[in-house]
Amino acid sequence: MDDYNDLIRSSENYKQERETRYKQNSKDRLSKIAAKKIKTTMIGALSTIESSLGFLWGHESNEPLTPEQEHMKVLYEEIRSEILDKGNAQIRNLEAELAYYDITWLRYHLNLPIQGMELKEDEDGRE
Repeated sequence: MDDYNDLIRSSENYKQERETRYKQNSKDRLSKIAAKKIKTTMIGALSTIESSLGFLWGHESNEPLTPEQEHMKVLYEEIRSEILDKGNAQIRNLEAELAYYDITWLRYHLNLPIQGMELKEDEDGRE
């Protein structure tokens, strides 16, 4: 009888460990996806600034920079650094916030309809 109780307890412990591991993996997955989206937003914003205003500091130009362009490049690098620092701080804040939640990924779920098949009799009356 003790072996049976040990087996039941072991099974329950295994299920609990599996559930705990699944929740942690779900949280890690969400954190990774959210961080990537924030990084994509930061890089996209910087790319937009570079494509629209890059001419001010000679972005993608092979010519030597004028003193004004040098000054604008220094300003842009400071702005870029500040944007990245703030974005990374928000990623850390998000990760800290997620620590307060139990998260379970619902996965992708697909219901396939099943239709019954009718058996047809052949000429001899057999199915």
